[in-house]
Amino acid sequence: MPSLVLGVGTAMNILSRGLIETFAVFLLPLSLAFATDRVALTAIYSTYMLVYGLTAPFIGLLIDKLGVRVCYSLGLLLVGCGLSLAGRAQELWQLYLTVGAMCGAGTAALGMVPASVLASRWFDRRLPSAMSLLYAALGFGVLIFSPLSQWLIDAGGWRHAYQRLGLVPLIILPLTFLLPWRRILAGDATLSERRAGTAGHALRAALVHALREPDFWRLAGVMFFTTLATFTIMIQLVAYLVEVGFPTLLAAGVFGALGIISTVGMMTVGMLAERFGERLIATLSYSCSIIGVGLLALLDGRPHMGLLIAFALVFGTVSGSRGPLVAVLSSRRFGGAAQATVYGSVLLAMGIGGAIAGWATGALHDLTGAYHAGFAVSALAALCGMLLFRSIDV
Repeated sequence: MPSLVLGVGTAMNILSRGLIETFAVFLLPLSLAFATDRVALTAIYSTYMLVYGLTAPFIGLLIDKLGVRVCYSLGLLLVGCGLSLAGRAQELWQLYLTVGAMCGAGTAALGMVPASVLASRWFDRRLPSAMSLLYAALGFGVLIFSPLSQWLIDAGGWRHAYQRLGLVPLIILPLTFLLPWRRILAGDATLSERRAGTAGHALRAALVHALREPDFWRLAGVMFFTTLATFTIMIQLVAYLVEVGFPTLLAAGVFGALGIISTVGMMTVGMLAERFGERLIATLSYSCSIIGVGLLALLDGRPHMGLLIAFALVFGTVSGSRGPLVAVLSSRRFGGAAQATVYGSVLLAMGIGGAIAGWATGALHDLTGAYHAGFAVSALAALCGMLLFRSIDV
């Protein structure tokens, strides 16, 4: 049963972020179709991340009240309809509503909030590895859907691509009703008894208690700065690589390759954290992020394949690696009656960070005509995230 739990969480995570992170591939086609500035387009992604963050606490509350099955069904429906309707958009505001709002809420319902609840019910000592595997699925989703999206765009345009991608979650939705949810949600009997004995608070009281803990705000701060550091780079990565001289398909392929590289990194970080501790591994990962940003900046004016590969390996390996560590610490510190709601509240900071990243990367590009200001923001945010993580009592 633990394998099935990981399988369900992995599949949903592949869909949750894999389908939406393809926005970087759609950026140039959308700019041509709507003839607008870059900040107006990246603000679509900002809307998505903001809605994701604002929705996450309510998704946690929904799970604590009604369970994971309802949450997953809602997520599949929202993402499927959002992408399908995006392919019919005639005005830019319609993309804000579909890709931004509908997919933002749907992704929150499919992602790490329900997955972390399932994993914590079945894993104890190996929880870091389980969380790392679940987070790795996010990168694997990028690997699958980014090249697929580029292929669909080349074959029939961005509308065709969005409509075909929207069919995937809608087809999967009825299949989820065949899963043995009662057994999946029961969890390991030993862990269930232990956590039931330590919960001790009603849902509201447990949440209020968590909000009074400094480590809750430190975890939220880590997610904010980490997301700002990562997405300031990722949102415009394909456009940047094309502008410095790399072919479009290669640029999309690199974006997808970051998915598999980050998958390896996220699976490894759990095992390393179990052996060396979360603080040391987080420090190393943030350092690699800063180095990776520097390598990316060096590509401007010299589209050297060796530099591109070095960036992909250094930046990609640690991309997303802090997420599993935060999920583990949140589960350890705030497990119990409000576990999903607390973790969803932590992810609110992630949504705000992503929203600011989406706006800032477009605004800085339009203001300066280049990408280096965004690179500087990314490096500074990674440094702040590292310092904040080191202050957490692990």
